[in-house]
Formats: sequence, structure tokens, C-alpha cells
Amino acid sequence: MNSESTPASTDPAPVPAADPPQAAAAASGDAASALRLSRRLLLVFAALTVLALISTVLLWQKLSNIQEQLARQSADAGSQAVEARTVARQAQELARETAARQAVTDTRLSEVSLQRSQLEELMQSLSRSRDENLVVDIESAIRLAQQQAQLTGSVEPLLAALRTADQRLARAAQPRLTRLRAAVARDIDRIKGAGTVDLPGLLVRLDELVRQIDELPVANAVAPVAGASRPMAGASAAAQPSWQRGLETLRDKAVAELRALVRVSRIEDPDAVLLSPEQSFFLRENLKLKLLNARLALLARQTDSAREDLNASAVALSKYFDPGSRRTQVAIASLQQVQSRMKNIELPRVEETLAALATAAAGR
Repeated sequence: MNSESTPASTDPAPVPAADPPQAAAAASGDAASALRLSRRLLLVFAALTVLALISTVLLWQKLSNIQEQLARQSADAGSQAVEARTVARQAQELARETAARQAVTDTRLSEVSLQRSQLEELMQSLSRSRDENLVVDIESAIRLAQQQAQLTGSVEPLLAALRTADQRLARAAQPRLTRLRAAVARDIDRIKGAGTVDLPGLLVRLDELVRQIDELPVANAVAPVAGASRPMAGASAAAQPSWQRGLETLRDKAVAELRALVRVSRIEDPDAVLLSPEQSFFLRENLKLKLLNARLALLARQTDSAREDLNASAVALSKYFDPGSRRTQVAIASLQQVQSRMKNIELPRVEETLAALATAAAGR
């Protein structure tokens, strides 16, 4: 064996070479240990793989269970939704039926209430005595007749109602209604003695005046010249030659034209002279409006307004229309008759009868 000198340094000492058999044994031992280590590693890896597979299988089963559970829950939710829709539909139908029944019930309740009120009124009317019903009927009839008299301007409805009331009171023959019958008789006598205006007759006369306005001649109207052409005697006209007859006809026409150029007439009001044809039209229309206003005032029982319109119409007739015309004279006379016959249109009232009816009704 060769020995080497170790230098003075920090290098390690060389390992002495081993014997070959020992080296082979050491190598085989190392291989066996490495084989065992590799087997252990393989076992560990296999164990880990098995564990991974087992965990994967378990996880897959768990996921499958979860999916099945979710599917069952989804199916349950769907069935519950269908059931909820069915229940909601049934609830809606039940609500409609309930509303319809409620409407029918309300209608029947209103009918019952109406029948009850009618029965109560019937019972109240039946509970009244015959005299009380008679007083109520007479009062309603007299008030209605009074309104009709105000509308028509005639006392005939009021008189008819009072006479009917007197006859019913006479048939009743009740001592407590004696004062009422006496009041009715006094009102009948007072209405008969009161002077009333013939309102329909006045309205007819005013309508006739309105129709006559367009036919009245104005004061400055040009009248045809009398005697403008002279008819010749039959024998002398036949004896004259034709040229002479033509000359005489021409002369008569010329004389008529010359006479028509100048006309002398007497007009008291200068405004009537200056009245143009257009102004004549508006004058007639204004006069019609005044007469119609007077008519409406008579219907509305406004006597003062009607009298003012009639006075203005009379002034216009005498101022602007020809006083010598027969039509104008007739219109003025008719208007004066209307003014003279028109009085304060105040219909008599039946206050005494109404007071007696109130006393009789209060005494029940």
C-alpha cells in the first residue's frame, strides 16, 4: 500500500479503499434499501391514488345525491307552483262568485228597503183619517191651479179648483171643515168680482200689428199720380187717325212724367222726410221688435215695460208713417185699444183658503 504524504492544508484525509467483497455487499445493501424505499413510495402513491379514487367516488356520489335532491326539490317546487296556480284560480273564481252574490244580496237588500219604505208610507197614509187626506188633496190641487193661473194668465184653473174643493167639502159634511168651506166660497166670490185682463186677446192683437207693419206706407213714400192718363171716348178715338192718337198718348205720358217730377205734400216731422228706403226697412224691423218686446213683457207680467214699448211704438207710427193711409189709421187704433185694455196684470190670490187649509191641517 502506497502512502501519500498529507500536506499541511485543510483537505480531508483520503478514504482508504475498501475490499471488493465488502464493496459488493455494501452495494447490494444499498440497492435493497433503495428498492424497499421505492416499494414504500409506490405503496404510498398507490394508497394516495386509492384514497383519491375513493374520495372522488364519494364526492361523485354526493354530487349525484345533491342533483337528485335538487331535482326532487325542483319537481316539488313545480308541483307546488301548479297547486298554487290552481288554488289562486279557485280563489279568483270564489271571489267572483262572492262578489256576484254580494251584488245580488245588495240588490235584494235595496229592494227590501224600498219595499219597507213603501210599506211605511202606505201605513202612514192608511193611518191618516179621511178628513186629513181630503185637506191634503185640496191644498195640493189649489196650489197647482194657482201655478197654472200664473203661467196662463187666466183665473179659470183657480176657479175650477176652488169649485171642486167646495163640492168635495160639501160631500164630506164635516163640522170641523166648515170654516174651510166658507173661506173657499169667499175666495170664489172675490175672484169672480175681480176684473182681469184678456191676455190671449191682447197677444193676438199684438201679433196682428206685427204682421201689418210691412204693409204700412211711410210718410215720405211717393204715391201714384191720379189722372196721369185720360181714357178717350170710344167713338172719338175710333174717328181719329192713328198718328193723332199716338201724339195724344205721347203727350199724356209727357204730362204724367212732368207731374211726377214735382210733388207737394205736407209732412209735420222733418225726420220723416229725410227717411231713406234702407232706413225705412230698419224702422219697420225696430217697430216689430218693440211690439214683440211688449208681447214678451205681457207674458212675463211686466206691465210697465210693456207699456213703455207700446208708447214708443205709437210714437213711431204717428211720426214716420202716413197718417192719411187707412192701414196706418187702423194700426194706430188697434194699438190704442191694446193700451187702453192693458191694466196691471195681477191675478187674485187665495190666501184666505190657504190659511184655512193650514189651520185644518195643523188641527189633526
